[in-house]
Amino acid sequence: MEIERINDTTIKFYITYHDMERRGFHKDEIWYNRERGEELFFEMMNEANDQESFELNGPLWVQVHALEKGLEIIVTRGQMSGDGNLKLEIPMDEEKDDMPVDNNIVDMLDSQFAGDKDTELVKDHSLSVVLGFKDLEDIISLSHVFYDEVETSMYSFEGVYYVYVTLDETYTDDEQDNLLSRMLEYGYESDITIHRISEYGKEIFAENALSQLRSKFS
Repeated sequence: MEIERINDTTIKFYITYHDMERRGFHKDEIWYNRERGEELFFEMMNEANDQESFELNGPLWVQVHALEKGLEIIVTRGQMSGDGNLKLEIPMDEEKDDMPVDNNIVDMLDSQFAGDKDTELVKDHSLSVVLGFKDLEDIISLSHVFYDEVETSMYSFEGVYYVYVTLDETYTDDEQDNLLSRMLEYGYESDITIHRISEYGKEIFAENALSQLRSKFS
């Protein structure tokens, strides 16, 4: 997969169908299986974050071009201006003005970020993160100091404990960052997707993981 940083807010991917299959994704899955498409997208975004420090946060504009041998995906991260308005600087490529966009894939990616499939702009600002913990005691300690009402579920996978955290749109970006920073004092942000963990790991708590841990280990 090729990753090209266009500017501070835009990144471009090119991935061949052969590379997808090497990663365990079939071409038809990506086009028509929403969950598998999202899993591949987040795997690509994790690599972009590792290589280019391009974080998956805030509103996103996603455009997908289906090419003969693969996919070209352009992701632009929106920024809030001082007056509270959303600002998107979307790079325009005249050579691709007439290139068709695969609507199946666009709908599939948009559904992860927005309820309205007719728009490519994210409407909410929720943040979901997979946190890894080296020891169960670290999660128990976290549960006794973290009382904020956030969605959490807990899994074990390949000898590691994971907590899947969702910070919804009721929190501002700064509040989300603050909550996540407090949790990262006890664990680390994992690059393994929740789809892989939930499919191949063991679910311990489906919801309210921290509060359930706190009650069981008082």
